[in-house]
Amino acid sequence: MSEQITQENDPTEFRFFDNRQKYLLFVNTCSEKWVIGERISRELKHIAPTPPSIRIFDAGVGDGTVLARVWRAMHYRFPTMPFTIQGKEVSLEDVRLTLDKLPDRLYEHPASVIVLTNLYYGEAPWLTPRSSEAAENMIWKEVALNGNSSHEFEQQIVELQGFLSENWQARVGKHGNPVYDKPVALVLYREDHRFMLDSVIPKQDEPRADFDLIIASQPYRAIASAKSKARNVVTPLARALAPNGRLIGIHSVGNDPGMEIVELVWPGQNPFTVSRHEILESVKAGLGDASSDYIFSSGSNIESLFNYEMHTLPNEIGSSIGTSTLLAAWNAATYVAQVEDDRLEEAMHHNAYIDNTRKVLNKRGGLWFQNESYTIIRK
Repeated sequence: MSEQITQENDPTEFRFFDNRQKYLLFVNTCSEKWVIGERISRELKHIAPTPPSIRIFDAGVGDGTVLARVWRAMHYRFPTMPFTIQGKEVSLEDVRLTLDKLPDRLYEHPASVIVLTNLYYGEAPWLTPRSSEAAENMIWKEVALNGNSSHEFEQQIVELQGFLSENWQARVGKHGNPVYDKPVALVLYREDHRFMLDSVIPKQDEPRADFDLIIASQPYRAIASAKSKARNVVTPLARALAPNGRLIGIHSVGNDPGMEIVELVWPGQNPFTVSRHEILESVKAGLGDASSDYIFSSGSNIESLFNYEMHTLPNEIGSSIGTSTLLAAWNAATYVAQVEDDRLEEAMHHNAYIDNTRKVLNKRGGLWFQNESYTIIRK
């Protein structure tokens, strides 16, 4: 879950802007990234890629954990095929964390091209800003990594920190959403595979978006309307699918112990009011006549719903739960529910939030959360 949404949202749909500490604590104490990585990897058996490469788009790279897990599964299933892996991420810190995972991936699967960009959803798949001014100022950096070891790749990737600090900047847009300051595309691949990847490496003046698999994991604010989620995020991504390409969308749905904590502190609070069914209907409407070119699958609850949990030791939940565990659980519950900082600050002036967190953990024997998924397939 990263700071993703376009600048076209209504003012009433203010985007919850991730706090780095809350985000990293959530990622490192919960299994969501693992579970989502495994769920998405199951889609690989359904894709039917065509030359010159398997093309994957991650619509919210975050810290790169999900992408790295999918990349490993791709190598296992398609060990000799070239990969084009493209990811959108506006957060500088998340891009740094993602780049840190690349050396090992490029060592295991050398026939890979990885592209990271901070463009909006309607731009990122094509690597082309819609604004003529932004297009003229587009920063396109291609890096051919020398050597044949993960250590050598790491050293060269670390040298990109100055470039990132200077160019990968975000600012708060007019509706409170993070927007890029400069449009950037960073293209990386191995120099010793440039010849075979020549037709795979994207060219700035040749936009294309024909992806075999698009990952849309937690790409929008929970409280946003189905129409907004479809218009600003899912519909543009569906248009970027290749024939037989698949988009998998994943988001939180509540109805779990995490929401029990939130409801004890803020009775009546429920940000998860838009279901996968409503999103798909809005995407159909947005595509218009072109919707007949797609298959929309919401799946049954058994197929769609899945859980992930907060990591705890077997003896950690009991009559005496440590303060660090309670704080981690509180952070996870309020992060998933996208509770704004001002409301958090007010609630944390009293001890009720800790008492309520302890009550739910003891009642449930731990903390878990529920997501749901849906797929869109281009015929």
